[in-house]
Amino acid sequence: MTLLASNYPNDPIDVLVGDWMSEGNMTVRAGSKIDGKIDAYEATFLEALEPALPYIARYRIKVAVNAGASDTKKLYEVVTKMVKNKGLDLSIAWISGDEVLPQLLSAQKRGESPFENIYTGEKLDDWQFEPIYAQAYLGGIGIAKAFEKGADIVVCGRVSDASPVIGAAYWWHRWARFDLDKLANAFVAGHLSECSSYSTGGNYTGFKDLEPLGWQNIGYPIVEISYSGEVVVTKNKGSGGEVSVNTLTSQFLYEIQGPWYFNSDVTAMLDDVWFEHLTTNRIALRGVKGALPPPTTKVGITAKGGYQAEMHWFITGLDVAAKARMIETQIRTLMAPHIHRFSHLSFQTLGSVSENPTNQYAATVDFRVIAQARKTSDLAPKFFVRPCIDPIMCAYPGATPHLDLRQAFPKEIFEYYVTLLPQSAISHQVHLPSGEILDIPPPLASKMYPKMQPSIEKTENSVNLRSFGEIVQVPLGTVVHARSGDKGSDCNVGFWVRHEDEYAWLRTFLSVDTMKGLLADEYKGGRIERCEFPGLRAVHFLLKDHLDRGVSCTSSVDFLGKNCAEYLRCRVVNVPKRFLARGKI
Repeated sequence: MTLLASNYPNDPIDVLVGDWMSEGNMTVRAGSKIDGKIDAYEATFLEALEPALPYIARYRIKVAVNAGASDTKKLYEVVTKMVKNKGLDLSIAWISGDEVLPQLLSAQKRGESPFENIYTGEKLDDWQFEPIYAQAYLGGIGIAKAFEKGADIVVCGRVSDASPVIGAAYWWHRWARFDLDKLANAFVAGHLSECSSYSTGGNYTGFKDLEPLGWQNIGYPIVEISYSGEVVVTKNKGSGGEVSVNTLTSQFLYEIQGPWYFNSDVTAMLDDVWFEHLTTNRIALRGVKGALPPPTTKVGITAKGGYQAEMHWFITGLDVAAKARMIETQIRTLMAPHIHRFSHLSFQTLGSVSENPTNQYAATVDFRVIAQARKTSDLAPKFFVRPCIDPIMCAYPGATPHLDLRQAFPKEIFEYYVTLLPQSAISHQVHLPSGEILDIPPPLASKMYPKMQPSIEKTENSVNLRSFGEIVQVPLGTVVHARSGDKGSDCNVGFWVRHEDEYAWLRTFLSVDTMKGLLADEYKGGRIERCEFPGLRAVHFLLKDHLDRGVSCTSSVDFLGKNCAEYLRCRVVNVPKRFLARGKI
């Protein structure tokens, strides 16, 4: 924040926005609030804000963030005191209404809805965990009203990731709630910028091209939004990385669920989206259309899920599978009398030994033992860590346990359940420093959408793959970009290519059945949804319930779903030889 605010004379910005929320910290902060042991807001926001405050005040830059997490009022009080102590003339407002557990439980008791989990289809009555906290995703109109009433800094809890950008544009341009195309473009602009440097080269499969551009100093995205809703994305001057059609396609495909993109204020229709290169590091967003928002909004429910512990061994050299089988059998034998105490137990071999390795690290893999249980006593050392480490004298050749046992002792985990709540049940309010409270009504008009996004198992514009000529077997990622991410237990993964003829090949090749084959052992039988974005030369898949419950309690090391794309890109497939002549990614 200080970097951007202090450089205002050379690189002016009107509003600083920040997305501090994720499903991971939603659950952790919920637990913190219920336990009452520590503040339940995101303290790192204060670290970013404090040195930037003099510049924010001097240049009258507005700020909107969702760092309030589960304790927005407390964060408001801390920021207000910080500003006062510095003697700055800044007005602070805060947003409430995202905490909705009472409304949810009352509606459940009255039988108004089964509150189905939008990822798994489970009904809330059947969930084996007791909800302790629930947060609704709010839109950006409250932020806009706070700015309209003179607030300089607006702190929020669980507004959606893109809502600060929607609110800023709505306020700046004095839009109305029926300006759906404008709102939709601001919504997508918020999505493109919400994850900071992901739009300027972070988590981008073309990252090797960034080294000469300065990948040690990747910049921050800046979105320019006109009154008509046109969006141009650039980055702060003098920074590394790049803003390109490819970096924006990467971020665009991250975490979307299909061609309908929902927010409390608007639905963005993405079927015709594309990016236009204007000049270096200036890319225009095109083709986004707006539609009515749904009458509901997403709600994340947190429950105490129990406890988790893990232990690691190192396996080196030959016969990795047999060595892993040996140590697993020995550990299971010692755990047998009390293994029923665990709600989850798995043994995972992470990595593989390269052929004819030239150093010992290249010949070593990580063997991970992970267990979960409802009570901390069920993961006591005598039940978990001792059975994991006691076979040391009778284990495989070279058997070496990790000596850092901190993860082997139980830590609390949280279960996360996502459902929908009518926006009319939410008390969305703006709290001004004067004490005035503004009510933000739900949208005047809304539309019910089908539960499933539009999906086609294979393209309707197929071509004969033989027409591309000679093929070679290479990893898919040799010529195909990809990006993946999590939403609850769902994982999305989008693929795109650099040239139009490559897209004809890609969308013909990448069917749902092909995706199942590429996933191989990772495919567990779940539903796979598929759509195409021709303007991006992209094919997108939604892997339903793929991530073992999601980030807050998964047993996977890919707890954010980001490595699903990288796994799929290294799968060997038949690729037209002529594509390789254009250079590898």
